[in-house]
Parts: sequence; C-alpha cells; structure tokens
Amino acid sequence: MGIDLPLLWALIIGFGLMMYVIMDGFDLGIGILFPFVSTREDRDTMVNTVAPVWDGNETWLAFGGAGLLAAFPLAYSVILSALYLPLVLMLAGLIWRGVAFEFRFKADEAHKPFWDKAFAWGSYIATISQGVALGAFINGFEVRERTYAGGLFDWVTPFSLFAGVGLLLAYALLGATWLVMKTEGELQRRMRELARPITLGLVVAIAIVSLWTPSAHADVAARWFSLPNLLFFAPVPVLVLLATVTLLRTLAGNSHAAPFLLALLLIFLGYTGLAISLWPNIIPPAVSIWEAAAPPQTLGFTLVGALFVIPFILVYTAWSYYVFRGKVRAGEGYH
Repeated sequence: MGIDLPLLWALIIGFGLMMYVIMDGFDLGIGILFPFVSTREDRDTMVNTVAPVWDGNETWLAFGGAGLLAAFPLAYSVILSALYLPLVLMLAGLIWRGVAFEFRFKADEAHKPFWDKAFAWGSYIATISQGVALGAFINGFEVRERTYAGGLFDWVTPFSLFAGVGLLLAYALLGATWLVMKTEGELQRRMRELARPITLGLVVAIAIVSLWTPSAHADVAARWFSLPNLLFFAPVPVLVLLATVTLLRTLAGNSHAAPFLLALLLIFLGYTGLAISLWPNIIPPAVSIWEAAAPPQTLGFTLVGALFVIPFILVYTAWSYYVFRGKVRAGEGYH
C-alpha cells in the first residue's frame, strides 16, 4: 500500500495555514486593538511584545502558498484567479503595516500618530481581506475545463463580508489574550475587559457561520447532520461552548497564559469545523485534493524538500519564542 501523497500534502498545507492563523493572528490582533488603547506608552508596549518575532510569523503564509503551487497547481490557479483582488489587498495591508511597524519607532513626535494609524489600518485591511477570501472560498468557485469561469467580483457576497468581520473578531481575541499573557498592570486589565465582549462576539459569529453554511450548501448539511456523521462531529460545538465558558472565567480571574491557550483552542475548533465542512474538496464545491493534485513524481520530490524545511522552521520559531519569553514592561527591553 503506497503513501497517499495528495492527502499528505493537504495535511501539510493545512498545518501551515493553521500555524499562520495562530502566529500572525495575535500579531495582526495587536494592530486591530490599537484604536482601543490611547496612550503611547501602552501602544509601544503592545508592539514590543511581538517586535522580536513578528516578521517570522508570516513564514507560514509563504510556505502555504508555495506548497499549494507545488502540490495542487490547479487549485493554485483557480483560487488565485478567483481571489486576485482580496489577496492583493491582503498583501498591501501586510506591507503597509510592516512599514508602519518600523517607522513608528523612528518617526518624530509630529508623525508618530500617522504611523500608529497606518499600523492599525494595515492590520484591519489585511485581516478583513483574509476573512473575505475565506468566505469566498467556502462559497466555492465556478470551474469549467479546469479554469476559473467566474467574474472578477464574485468574491463579494454577504457571507464573505461577514466572514471578514468574523476573522477580525478572531484575531482581536488572539491579540487581547496574547497581551494578557505578555503584559501587566493597567494594560493587562484593559485587555481583559476587551477580551470578554470580543469572545462573545466571536462565538456569535461562529454560530451564525455554522448555521449559514449548511443552509446555503446542501452537501455541507448532509455531511454534518446525517448519521453516523452527526455522532462523530457533535463534540465540536460542545467543545466550542466549553472553551468559551472556560475562557470567560479565566478572563475574570487572575490567569495569564490560560486565556491565550483557550483562545487558540477556540480558533482551532473553528478551523476543524471548516475542514469538516469542505473535506475533501480543495476547490469547493466539487474538485477534490486528488483531482487537483500534481503528478506523483512532483509530489514526491517536493515532499522531500518540505519535510527537510519544516523541522528547521519549527525549531527556530520555538527557540525565538523561548528566548523572548516572559512579560514585557513599559520602557524595558528583553534581558
């Protein structure tokens, strides 16, 4: 029995995208929370919590894109053709916030407010663009003769726009709980206050998407609500509810790391629900990973490179977070 290379590559790309959501999510979330924090000292502290690691967080986005091109070229061509505009907006937002990240520390007092706004707006644009692209992906694409046959603005739908708002809440929650873990004092208290309504808003958004998706797609409804699938998948919404209740309790208490870990669990459960809804299609609604896969020789050759590179990425990422562990205080650097 041979190795199912398309399945293995789908798992690798899915892992890479999940790592991106986790690691760049709280990074973008800090920019999203900027308008809710007024003092420059607190804003500097917020940025300092990710200053040593922020640029490495986007490694996984590049890895996911390169992996999609190598392993599923049909999916790469269709998805990029369909989502050209939101993906360009996402990249523009990431570049703009990256420039603002560096310039806000070097600007004079007259120009610092401009770069603070640029950092926030870049975070909002990148996040909403990612969410809209995700919503359009869930809705599916029109494919004829292995090419995208839809229009330039087919990605603009009520569902995709709502998905953009939902991802905004998800990243804001990751950012707030990250700051609960990494800061102290008044800034930490402010983040605890913000995280509670954000959590409730995110859970409502997850519930709406969970009802909206099967109501709009019969195949998704059949996958979730037919037997025996219903018995296997029932723990997912139960775990979402338990994670939410526990997260709210830890935010009301004195826990530091627990809120961030529970926020990660909540995001992971949402990601799992998405995977269940779409599986095994990589071009929704009807092109599977096996139909879109590259030739076995290509999959095998690129797999060797991926399995060589991924451990290095994981090791240097883990090491960087270990080195810069602990609290970040205003006016202080890492020792």
